[in-house]
Amino acid sequence: MTPPSLAELTRIFTRIGLMSFGGPAAQIAVMHKELVEERPWLNEDQFLRALSFCMLLPGPEAMQLCTYAGWRLRGTLGGLIAGLLFVLPGAAVMFALVLAYANWGNIPAVEALFLGIKATVVVVVLQALWRLGRKTLKRPLHWIIALMAFVALYLFGLPFPLVIAMAALFGALRPVSSSTTVPAPTPQSRTTLSTIALWGGLWIAPIALAFVVGADFLVDVGLFFSQLAVVSFGGAYAVLAYMAQAAVEAEGWISAGQMVDGLGLAETTPGPLILVTQFVGFMAGYNLAGVGLAFAAGLMTLWTTFMPCFLWIFTAAPHVEWLTSQPRLDAALRAITAAIVGVIANLMLWFALNVFFDQTQPIWDGLPGARPILSSVDPMAAGLCALSALLLTRLSLPLTLMCMALAGLTGNLLIF
Repeated sequence: MTPPSLAELTRIFTRIGLMSFGGPAAQIAVMHKELVEERPWLNEDQFLRALSFCMLLPGPEAMQLCTYAGWRLRGTLGGLIAGLLFVLPGAAVMFALVLAYANWGNIPAVEALFLGIKATVVVVVLQALWRLGRKTLKRPLHWIIALMAFVALYLFGLPFPLVIAMAALFGALRPVSSSTTVPAPTPQSRTTLSTIALWGGLWIAPIALAFVVGADFLVDVGLFFSQLAVVSFGGAYAVLAYMAQAAVEAEGWISAGQMVDGLGLAETTPGPLILVTQFVGFMAGYNLAGVGLAFAAGLMTLWTTFMPCFLWIFTAAPHVEWLTSQPRLDAALRAITAAIVGVIANLMLWFALNVFFDQTQPIWDGLPGARPILSSVDPMAAGLCALSALLLTRLSLPLTLMCMALAGLTGNLLIF
């Protein structure tokens, strides 16, 4: 097949970026339609093998699949164009939304709007938990891994990277059945090392610049989201558990309520759901020193969240055939995926406690796990949650979010 021109590639990936609402499943479906069904740029086997490869990587798999497709069609420049066009439209929308939120989010009417969005977010995360659990937990061992991950995070507050690393190690060390070995690709160490040096250098460049000029907060933001980029297996919902643990509880950059609001805003934008990191970085800067630092922190967050994706893709893409055939790597990924179910269960419970109850208390003294004080329940939030669950069976997610925002505002006006 003759590769498409850069102009044609740009046109198609612009369309993919503007239509990429609804989370990774919907985004991957859009890419399949555009790249496999509508035009023969990739065949079915190439698309599925690329998807499996991207599932092995930390970070947003839909954005990485888009980048890989562009790389396969037009090399590094094609991958860069495809990846940027998948992220930039949503990032621009998110900057506008979070700026409005920062200025007007504390107005009672706006808080009422976001109560409806928060209630919907709880249902959306619960749906994601159900879908992933049904697809992933096929064996008793997978259920045990998921339960252990949940207990480790919720009851004992262990760090998210440690939980993921333990799951990966457990999966990799278990006996695996032998399979037909695909010959490894011819080593290209010089090319691989130069690729790592280039994109790794670009990744750390703004952090180094912030360090040189003494912008300690931006250094902290860059290092935090760089670490997040390395351990972010399992998609945005899994990453949120780590962000909640670190940005809310450890650093105190934003509140629990703002975290839930951020996910609601990210659900309304095109592009990867992990753009919620942009919200966190922006609000952390805004809460500390206003709009100027907010935009700088938001840009630092975007850079350190998505630049690693280009590093992973451009370094490993020539070796996709080999990587997707390794049984121990596959076993480690399956264990991580099972642990992610427990991670998302912890996130869903954390969201529910912060949305439906005004007060919580420790389950046991000395442990971070919390339980609700039942007398502090918010009946309106519970009712909005039930309404959002009903609407999601009939309407798309963006339309449901709009309806629930209006429902929250209407309920507030009726009460007060």
